[in-house]
Amino acid sequence: MIDKGGLGEWCAKLVADYIASPNNSFNDAGEPAWEAPLVGFSSGADPLYPFYKRDIGDFYVQPIEFFRAAHPSVPVQPEELTVISWVLPQTRATKYDHRKESRMPCERWARARIMGEAVNNKLRAYMVETLKAAGYPAVAPMLSPLWKQHMSEKYLFASSWSERHAAYAAGLGTFGLSDGLITAKGKAHRVGSVIAKIDISPTPRPYDSHHAYCLWYAKGTCGVCIGKCPAGAITEKGHDKQRCSDYVDTTQAFVEEHYGFKGYGCGLCQVGVPCESRIPEGIDLR
Repeated sequence: MIDKGGLGEWCAKLVADYIASPNNSFNDAGEPAWEAPLVGFSSGADPLYPFYKRDIGDFYVQPIEFFRAAHPSVPVQPEELTVISWVLPQTRATKYDHRKESRMPCERWARARIMGEAVNNKLRAYMVETLKAAGYPAVAPMLSPLWKQHMSEKYLFASSWSERHAAYAAGLGTFGLSDGLITAKGKAHRVGSVIAKIDISPTPRPYDSHHAYCLWYAKGTCGVCIGKCPAGAITEKGHDKQRCSDYVDTTQAFVEEHYGFKGYGCGLCQVGVPCESRIPEGIDLR
């Protein structure tokens, strides 16, 4: 029998091998959509999950609720579940191209948002099926009928599951002024997760604040992302979700006209900043 550490290594390798395979492509040339991932784990009984439900809204679905809806005949308690989270970093080529833009997404960035997220969805499904075949029933929240978009009284746009919040619980990163998740590979990325009945030790959270890796909150410096936003949606007060969303909507016509596919994207606050590809210098790491 594989021990807890071995199961964690096995799951991390499943994610890494998938991203290293030809499945990870966002164009006809077979160019990779994502670089090598980060993987972390949190317990289905982590107190952060009921906190999210209280803080974000009653519509927020906890890991045990997703699992029981997908596997009603499987007896399970929250502490028997592990949330497996991963971060898929944008490639160097994508970030290089996107740094040259100031108003609209470069083609690689728009492809990563649409075709790259399709890779992420296939990875979610692959993890569910592979875990199931090995005797570990699982569910991908983003592929579950329980996943829906909602309006939060406190946070405006929200949903019944947040991949970034699961990654935060798994020790993979903390939030910045623009609401992006700053990780060891920066904040230019997409995030995914599955919930499984599998016994894996949670990844330690090497921070005690949800803003620990942001220079603006931790040191009172930086704020570069404020000037990067073409919509003026980032200020010293934080991220204006409505203004951000309205601007992203305007990119759809540009993407279709210039790149020939239906898509959208912005993410200009994620490149050309100190946290683009790493935890920024000056942050005190434990």
